Amino acid sequence: MDGLIVVFLILSLLFFGLSLRSFYQFLVYKQDLKKDVKQQTYLFQLLEKGSSKKERLLSKLFQYADDFSHIGQRINFSSENHDVRKWLMQSGYPYKLNVERLQGLKIFMAIIGLILGGISLMLQLPFSELTVIIYPLLGYAGVIYWIKSKAKNRQEELSFQLPDFLDTMSVTLQAGVGLDQALRDIVPYFDGPVREEFGRFIQELDVGVPRREAYQMLLSRNESKEFQILIKSLLQGERLGIPISQTFRQQAEEMRKLKKESIKEKAAKASPKVTLITTFIVLPSSLILIGGLMVMNMFSQNQNIFQLFQN
Repeated sequence: MDGLIVVFLILSLLFFGLSLRSFYQFLVYKQDLKKDVKQQTYLFQLLEKGSSKKERLLSKLFQYADDFSHIGQRINFSSENHDVRKWLMQSGYPYKLNVERLQGLKIFMAIIGLILGGISLMLQLPFSELTVIIYPLLGYAGVIYWIKSKAKNRQEELSFQLPDFLDTMSVTLQAGVGLDQALRDIVPYFDGPVREEFGRFIQELDVGVPRREAYQMLLSRNESKEFQILIKSLLQGERLGIPISQTFRQQAEEMRKLKKESIKEKAAKASPKVTLITTFIVLPSSLILIGGLMVMNMFSQNQNIFQLFQN
């Protein structure tokens, strides 16, 4: 009997010690998990884009467009769902818009245009009969034009920011830092599309998305020529084993050349516009001014122009 008690006590102490050991391992694992989550959350907070009062106000206002989303998806002239999704991806989903909300927004703006046209008709304003038709069409088409311009401007800004980003990445990679860690260190210090796109790329890698698939997502979300060249070069370099730092350096040089050529092209296109303005605005105005002074001089018997105004 005494032996059974001793065995029971020994087993009890053994299991108690094992439970203490397991509890200690749990506490250590919990602390490590907290540190990891805190680090990831801190990075996400750095990458998260802040919103101004204007953006928050417009986001709340655009929520009323959800009631018209079904109508907008049926009346999809020049705004098919796949086109709208493409524009939203390229524009970075401004004001928390999605496909359904944007489809409803164009109907919402068309109704506002109809109300304004009806008010102008009741007040009998000039051309009020036409405004009842024109204002709803402008509201409908204005939303489509607005999201297209947002997408275009964002892609242009992405191309403009890339050379500086690539120079910084090249220097960091040449110092021996890995690609993922370099992105984590550098991306939070940039603003705009570069920060949003590469920040999302980092988050996709953290949740287990394969690197090649994450690269393909970057390509599908953006149509910037320079950005497409960069991502395709990274894919090719990963497949062929080319050093990443060399890829970033070469792409930075190429993009600066493309940027200079783009500036020269815009300057060349501006010259005919200046000539057009000079020909049709400045020259006729100068001729009218000179002719007017000559006529005034003829009727004033060659008097001084200041004496003419004194008389």
